[in-house]
Amino acid sequence: MATMAECRSALDRLSDNLAAAEGDVRSAAALDRSLSCHIKDLDITFTGRLADGRIRVTDTVEGPPREKAEIRLAMTGDDLVALVDGDLNFAKAWAAGRVRLEAGFRDLLKLRSLL
Repeated sequence: MATMAECRSALDRLSDNLAAAEGDVRSAAALDRSLSCHIKDLDITFTGRLADGRIRVTDTVEGPPREKAEIRLAMTGDDLVALVDGDLNFAKAWAAGRVRLEAGFRDLLKLRSLL
């Protein structure tokens, strides 16, 4: 099971990947939205913002997110690490129910380029 530090590191690597992206991925990452990532097996939530092509984690709280972020992710720590490392395909994990992504319809359309 991935630790809280490994999950935080994975989010930092994902942020770096988004910042270095080009084209449609860069455009999708340029959204300015609140973000939460609930790590189900650790029962912690990282909260922050997706802005300027980066994920900025501002807080880590126990349990599910206290406020409804504009973009909400939920998965296990191992799945987060595997996604960022390229060992788990997001679309397949989402279709299998391993990853949950919730956002407004327009944001989902933009975010699909990240899949």
